[in-house]
Amino acid sequence: MRTRGWRIQMPLRRADIDQSLVERSLAGDLRAFEALVERHRGVVYRVASRIVGADAAEDVSQDAFLRAYHRLDRFRGEASFRTWLLQITTNAALTHLSRRRDESTDDHAVADEAVDRDASRQPVTELERRERQARLELKLRGLRPDYRSLLVLRDLEQLSYEEIAQTLDMPLGSVKGRLHRARGELIDILRNNTYDWELPA
Repeated sequence: MRTRGWRIQMPLRRADIDQSLVERSLAGDLRAFEALVERHRGVVYRVASRIVGADAAEDVSQDAFLRAYHRLDRFRGEASFRTWLLQITTNAALTHLSRRRDESTDDHAVADEAVDRDASRQPVTELERRERQARLELKLRGLRPDYRSLLVLRDLEQLSYEEIAQTLDMPLGSVKGRLHRARGELIDILRNNTYDWELPA
């Protein structure tokens, strides 16, 4: 489109920018892949953290980006790069959990220690928010890993059902059914601690 001799530039969509960076990365431009990492570092870390916990999130994030780099030639563009990357991240997180399954860690002690460590430095309101967030993450970790992944992707990252189906390589009907059961289990867990969550008994 031209107006008075000027060409109107339409902004590039996120998917177009990612596709361009993927193509440049495949051509050997490492800075293009670094740009992909910067664009998606936040969501990868958040998803990893909510599945495996903050203590292992950085390792899982690095593992996910490393896997993505080595599999970049398999990206076909059928889903968005973000969806493809979150599939890799979720798989990396679940692999990490399966390796860690035999280890016995007192998650409550870890969370309480983190809250206590910040108590002298944080205002009361912020301290309460952090404590509730830490306890919510512990409750999430009480769910089966596949349920936890569904809740993180849908309710925290707000992916569509279709994107979740692509990310987890799962039929759309299974996504909806399992998500419903996952929410039910989380509500049951939270109801066992109504003091923290102000839920009716």
